[in-house]
Amino acid sequence: MMHQPITITSAEIIDIRVPTSDQRLGSDPFHKQPDYSSAVLHLETNAGLRGVSVVFTVGAGTDWICHGIRDLCQLIVGTSLDDFATAPIKLYRRLIDHHQLRWLHDGVFRMASGAIVNAMFDLWAKSVDKPLWKLLIDLEPEFVADCIDWRNISDVLTREEAIAILQERQSSLQQRESEMSTRGPKAYCTAGWLGLSDDEILATIRKLQAHGFDSFKLKVGRDSEEDVQRIRFMRDAIGSECKLMVDANQYWGLADAKRHIERYRPFGLTWIEEPIARDDVLGYIELAAAFADADFGFACGEQAASPVIFKQLLQSRAIQYCQIDAVRVAGVNDVMAIVLMAAKYGVPVCPHGGGIALCNMIQHYGLWDQIAVAGHSDTQLVEYIDFLQEAVEHPVEVHNGCYATPTAPGWGLEFVPDFIQRHRFPDGDVWRTRDATRKGAAFEVPDETSHD
Repeated sequence: MMHQPITITSAEIIDIRVPTSDQRLGSDPFHKQPDYSSAVLHLETNAGLRGVSVVFTVGAGTDWICHGIRDLCQLIVGTSLDDFATAPIKLYRRLIDHHQLRWLHDGVFRMASGAIVNAMFDLWAKSVDKPLWKLLIDLEPEFVADCIDWRNISDVLTREEAIAILQERQSSLQQRESEMSTRGPKAYCTAGWLGLSDDEILATIRKLQAHGFDSFKLKVGRDSEEDVQRIRFMRDAIGSECKLMVDANQYWGLADAKRHIERYRPFGLTWIEEPIARDDVLGYIELAAAFADADFGFACGEQAASPVIFKQLLQSRAIQYCQIDAVRVAGVNDVMAIVLMAAKYGVPVCPHGGGIALCNMIQHYGLWDQIAVAGHSDTQLVEYIDFLQEAVEHPVEVHNGCYATPTAPGWGLEFVPDFIQRHRFPDGDVWRTRDATRKGAAFEVPDETSHD
């Protein structure tokens, strides 16, 4: 019997938003009352398989992403999975190099392109009945290299160097996969959201410690005196042996960053995350030099929109922790390039998680890196968020402070239908009667605290 090609027959894009602003979950200096959201893409096929991806947002703007995905899906309806799986770089370039849309460059355009690429990888993994991480580690080094756009990064990492990194791990792949077959990447969690009280933060810490967590993060940025008090509170709550990180979400300029960070030296921090703008490479170089004698490093990447920014941050040694995001860049192809560059420079890959189902995706990248690229788990941490796990049919599991290695085919992004029904924007159950001033672009929050 002849093999019938799997063909994309239609695409559905769903705007899902959760009013996390009511509890100030996810709050940081800029995003004071975020509504964790996702643009969800379903690619339907003639074989009954569905490719799924998400783009994480924080409320307003999800509709912008949805429109971008919907517009680009015109290019793939009617195409075959076989064509994609033979050479994923072709679809990547068809999207990223579109002769008119490329003018928009990074941001919404790149994220929308990534949604399509990620959904196609999900479909591919499902067609061969493998979790996404397993699909990636089973790819030949030369095939991985052929997925990457080398035009703007080969001055830092060549195709040959990437193949050599992957080939060096080939002899230990089976052992590493066995070692991580149940116990996945080590996790950390943000307990100290900026909008929470000390009691709420402490309750989160104790809950996480009961699940074996020993690595925690705290949001900082607005008021230096209050930040120092909160860091001291967190350090006392978790003890001296636990890892503690802080995250300013790009709130400072360079001078302010130096002033704030200088006060953080006594607390045994592991990293300072996004102290300045995501693309201020020269600023990160200056910070790295100014605090070269500190016992913490700098982390950046969750909002870096392309491998080119990562190239500069890594080559200049400006960051000590590389925080890839599963949906900020243009999909699997871009992430492959970034993880391989980080491996060349010996910088730990610590993926950014959060939102709705984002952790479902980053666990696969953590596994690919720690099995097939870096080949170890000595320095990496993968972010975990302890809420909204009920959104999907295959929620992330953690045991003893580590991700449990996923076994569901693809990314594991199948949403619970009732969750979609309740949170679909703007006509879902939780949004129909909500005050119009507390949703979408009309939802503004005054700046309660001046930037000291």
